[in-house]
Amino acid sequence: MTSNPLFDLTGKVAVITGGNGGIGLGCAKGLAAASASIAIWARDLEKSAAAIAELESMGVAAKAYQVDVKSKSDLARATAETVKDFGGIDILIANAGVNIRMRPEKFTDEIIDEIIDVNLKAVFHCAQLIYPEMKKRGGGKIILIGSLTSVQGLGVASIYSATKGAVVQLGKSLAAAWGAENIQVNTILPGWIVTEMTSVTRAVPGLQEHVLSRTPAGRWGSPADFAGIATYFASSASDYVTGTDIQIDGGFTSTLAIFDLPE
Repeated sequence: MTSNPLFDLTGKVAVITGGNGGIGLGCAKGLAAASASIAIWARDLEKSAAAIAELESMGVAAKAYQVDVKSKSDLARATAETVKDFGGIDILIANAGVNIRMRPEKFTDEIIDEIIDVNLKAVFHCAQLIYPEMKKRGGGKIILIGSLTSVQGLGVASIYSATKGAVVQLGKSLAAAWGAENIQVNTILPGWIVTEMTSVTRAVPGLQEHVLSRTPAGRWGSPADFAGIATYFASSASDYVTGTDIQIDGGFTSTLAIFDLPE
């Protein structure tokens, strides 16, 4: 149990899609440190097993479910199995996502559908399926994962950017729809984070230097940087906070430059 009752998640059950690595696992560790039980929904069982072992070493109950978030039947099955195993669901972190980078004129319908299905439709389906379980528990917390591209354009990620912008608006709409049922919905917008997903991006010549030149914190982010914000949004500390979005980016979007211009 955490020393501050506002952030104590004892007895709470959290579902985290894509929670076996990167930002999802960083969030999972934060919630586990606050004593939540963790259900990881992801495709790679071997990777999930390693994540579960790490979470169990923190003294919490954790279990992995093999799920393709594009499949609504998979999501429905995982919802039922999670409720059976843990007794209910209190927290959803809809973290699973995909980005296929190319110039807008090169996108095919198949690639467009893939990105929309994972980044938007699956997020909505997760919330839609878990909503009745939260209602049974008297409320819940839904945390969506957007991106800096939710608010800024990126030439080689037009469809990804569109879906992540839609995630922010989805969060606001779900907050409006379900607020009276004590379900809070908020969105986290990650900046430049060191994860497996960004490994190719980080190899682009000059990008590391560009990011650092724009980031007041002076470093790239890490999955561990999401433990605190995830715990806040999942806990009673945020009971009157809903429909918001917050950048976790070391200040990247807050400034034009990190040096002082002459007066």
